[in-house]
Amino acid sequence: MENSQVIGIDLGGTAIKLGRFASDGSCLRSLTIATPQPATPLLVVKAIVDAIAQVDPEQQASAIGIGTPGPSDAAGRIAKIAINLPEWRDVPLADWLEAKTGKPTVVENDANCAGLGEAWLGAGRRFKNFILLTLGTGVGGAIILDGKLFVGHYGAAGELGLITLIPDGPICNSGNQGSLEQYVSVTAIRRRTGKEPAELSTLAKAGDINALTFWQEYGRELATGLATLIYVLTPEAVVIGGGVSACAEFFLPSVYAEIERRVVPASRVGLHILPAELGNAAGMVGAAKLAFLRLGARD
Repeated sequence: MENSQVIGIDLGGTAIKLGRFASDGSCLRSLTIATPQPATPLLVVKAIVDAIAQVDPEQQASAIGIGTPGPSDAAGRIAKIAINLPEWRDVPLADWLEAKTGKPTVVENDANCAGLGEAWLGAGRRFKNFILLTLGTGVGGAIILDGKLFVGHYGAAGELGLITLIPDGPICNSGNQGSLEQYVSVTAIRRRTGKEPAELSTLAKAGDINALTFWQEYGRELATGLATLIYVLTPEAVVIGGGVSACAEFFLPSVYAEIERRVVPASRVGLHILPAELGNAAGMVGAAKLAFLRLGARD
């Protein structure tokens, strides 16, 4: 597998990112295309196959990994549901791509792919046990235990943003009520402030007291959710990714303070809380790592 190449794909509602990677993690060629609209399974697969031909014109890649915005089955074959993509329910995505490309393919949740990416080449590479929280339009998560991605018995574990924060809070798309996602996602920030995270960051830099107060409260709410996860998993690190992580300087101090208040020292020994390092490439990188792991399992 040392000289192998694979393709990592990050499927999103507005864009699809692809890259061809060497086994050391270097990206040999990458491409971003618009997600077809409507983003139905057949249209998306056609767009991906066409894009793979551009990323890998000489067909050097031996396998494909793809992250989708929703859970996959435990075998990594089926996209169970893709949030915000029409008609995506129990789509046999791996079978379809294998039939079109002839390359073994594995499917995984996009946040899990981001966790694998950060574990391989990003902020998680120094830790064997960490959790990743992606603070974006929604809130995704990934759990790395003993250096391996934990997905649970049926493949759907790690939905960290769906844990309950406030029992009678806003209704969540998951059917839960008052989930962490309803307080710390970009969507929640817009609902609560009428502003974008970047705008609140600019105001905070200028010393705006309302913006600074918001980020302090945001950090406390994020930490309240994290406290539950820390008690259950006692990770070495919590990695914060997604678009809101760009504002981390304004909310991380209150995250630390609230965790110190809520979590007993024995459950947070040496705990690190740090921003992710791979940015928007994390899902694509992790999908490539997933493909390498699949190749290794076949050897």
